[in-house]
Amino acid sequence: MKRPLVLLLVSGLALPALAQDAARDWDMLRDPGKKLTMAYTQFNTGLGIAARCVDESYEAIITGLPSAGEGETRVLQVAFGDGDLHPQRWNVAVDDTIAVSELPAPFARKLREGGRLRVMIPGGAEGGRNLTHDLTLPASSSSIDETLTVCERPLIDPRDAELADLPEGGLPANLTWARPPRPSFPSRIRYARGFATVLCLTSPDGSLRDCSVEAEHPQDGGFGDAALRATRRARVVNIDAPATAVPPGRILYRTNFIVAGHQTREDERLRREQRERERENRERMRAAGG
Repeated sequence: MKRPLVLLLVSGLALPALAQDAARDWDMLRDPGKKLTMAYTQFNTGLGIAARCVDESYEAIITGLPSAGEGETRVLQVAFGDGDLHPQRWNVAVDDTIAVSELPAPFARKLREGGRLRVMIPGGAEGGRNLTHDLTLPASSSSIDETLTVCERPLIDPRDAELADLPEGGLPANLTWARPPRPSFPSRIRYARGFATVLCLTSPDGSLRDCSVEAEHPQDGGFGDAALRATRRARVVNIDAPATAVPPGRILYRTNFIVAGHQTREDERLRREQRERERENRERMRAAGG
């Protein structure tokens, strides 16, 4: 049974299924009252893809996935064209069969190229086997272009390749946090959980500048603004030469927001791993004279 794009998109909206060899533009939904512009497509495998601008916030979403369970994030292997599959970390939505991109605009810019797309879900098939969807995206890009333009995202951005090379934690390999961002939960609590990703440029003194919210979910939870405020006091440092100026570059900062009492075992595991990485980095800095 095909699963419509729901919850994050428009409640109760039934979308038409597309044959995998479809050669037309994306379907569109425009709702000026909600400041919503959305391009979407759904395939006969049950998978759906959407890119949307909602009140200046941009999202890229994959629906119809196997349940993610407790995890706050999940890894999907993605390949455009005939390229190799590469792991991407996606955020788990309120409905755990929906994944939300950490970098929605770069993903949408790849979607606008059309053609072949493969999405592999590790352990997503019966018996724990990997499940692969081999799809053909609509050939026309005008609908995707409209969502990007409405949200003032460029159609082509050379930074995308640079972001793709960032390590898992979003910091270049030579940098670590001297003062990590410490965001406060939004004062108006509407959701028990949420996330935001923020893209910044580094300054020589380690401070962050020109920060912008790349993604947040739920979109109306205030998580993007909270994460953005936290970057004002944050600092990065050269991990092996703490006394030297920080080189110019981009960092991607991601944070989860969880109301006390709603932590899962996966949350605790990720917290332990983060503390261990921070401990190792402090030891490296001490060894370097920091």
